[in-house]
Amino acid sequence: MNRQFRIFSIPGFDAFVAKATQAPGASICNFKLYVCNADDPTASWAYGGSSLPILPFFRTLKMPVGVVLAFLAYASFSVADALIKTTGPALSVFEIAFFTTSFSIIPAILTKRGERWRDMYKLEHPWLVHLRCLTAISGTACVMYAFTHIQFAEVYAIGFTTPLFVTLLSVLLLREHVALHRWVLLFISFLGVVLVIRPGMRALETGHFVMMAGAVLGAITTTILRHVAPKERRVSLVGLQVLYSAIVNAVLMLPDFVVPTPAQLGVLLGIGLLGGMGGLLLIQASRQTPANLIAPVQYSQLIWAILFGALFFNEYPDWIAIAGMLVVVSAGLLNVLTERPRIRWKPRIFFFRIGQ
Repeated sequence: MNRQFRIFSIPGFDAFVAKATQAPGASICNFKLYVCNADDPTASWAYGGSSLPILPFFRTLKMPVGVVLAFLAYASFSVADALIKTTGPALSVFEIAFFTTSFSIIPAILTKRGERWRDMYKLEHPWLVHLRCLTAISGTACVMYAFTHIQFAEVYAIGFTTPLFVTLLSVLLLREHVALHRWVLLFISFLGVVLVIRPGMRALETGHFVMMAGAVLGAITTTILRHVAPKERRVSLVGLQVLYSAIVNAVLMLPDFVVPTPAQLGVLLGIGLLGGMGGLLLIQASRQTPANLIAPVQYSQLIWAILFGALFFNEYPDWIAIAGMLVVVSAGLLNVLTERPRIRWKPRIFFFRIGQ
C-alpha cells in the first residue's frame, strides 16, 4: 500500500508532504515526511506521474502506525500555532479561537464516512465526552493566551510537560503499564524543559503559568480521548468539541470583537483546517496506540518551534536552551522507538488524500 498526502500549502509558507508505504498484512509502515517550497513551481508536488523534487525531512523509519499519525498531527498543529502567533496582536484570543474552531470542522465534513451528524449526541460515555470538550476548550484558550504573550519556543517547552502528566494519568486511571526506562526518559525530558525556561534565573510571566495549566488540561483531554475513542463515533468526538467551542468563544469575543480583514480571514481558515486535520489524525492515532506511547511524539514540535521562531519571529534560543531542546527531543524519540507493540493497521485514515 502506497499513500501520498498533501498536508498544507499556503503562499509564504512551506508545503508539507507525507508518503506512507505499508506491506500487505504488516502492522507497521514506512514513513517519509518531505518539505518543499510552496512558492517555487519547480519544487511543488504534482500527483500522478510527475516528479517530486523535494528534500526528505525525515529518513525512512519503521514505527507503529499510530505514532506515524501522531507525528503528522503535531506537524499540522505546529504550523497552525505559528499562524496563531502572527494573528494574535490584532485579534483577541477568543475571536481567534471562534473562527479557527469553526473552520476546523471542514476536514471532518470532507472526510466523514459512514457517520451521520444527527448521531452526534448518541454517546456511550456522555459525561466523559462532555468533560473532554470542556478541558479541550479551556486548554486551547490557555495555549492561545500563551502564544500571544510569551515567546514561541517557551510555549512549546512548557507544553512538553504534557506527556509526563499523560503518563501519570494513564497509569492511575487507564491502568496502562509503563516500563521503568520510560519513566527515566520522561524525567530526562522534564530536565530538558527546565534548561529551556530556567525558572528561578528570571522572572516568569503570567503566560508561563497559564501555559502550565494548559499542559495539565491537555493531558486530561488526551487521557479521556484514549479511553473513549474506541467506543465513540468520530462525528461525536469532533463535532461536539467544535460546537461547544464555537458557542463559548462567540460569547467571550463580543466585547473586543474586530472584523477580520480578508488576509486575516485566510490565515484563520488555514489555522482551522490544520487544527481540524491534526485533531482527526490524533483521534485515529489514539485508537491504535497506547496514550503513553503517543504522548512523547509531541516533542517533535520542538524542531518546528526552533525553525518557525527563527524564520518568522526573529527568536533565537541560546545554546543552553538548544541543549535543553535536544535533550527533550532525544529522550522523547527514544521513548517512542524503544518499544513497538503489535498494532493492527486500519486503512481508513481521516485526512486529505491527494488523487483518491
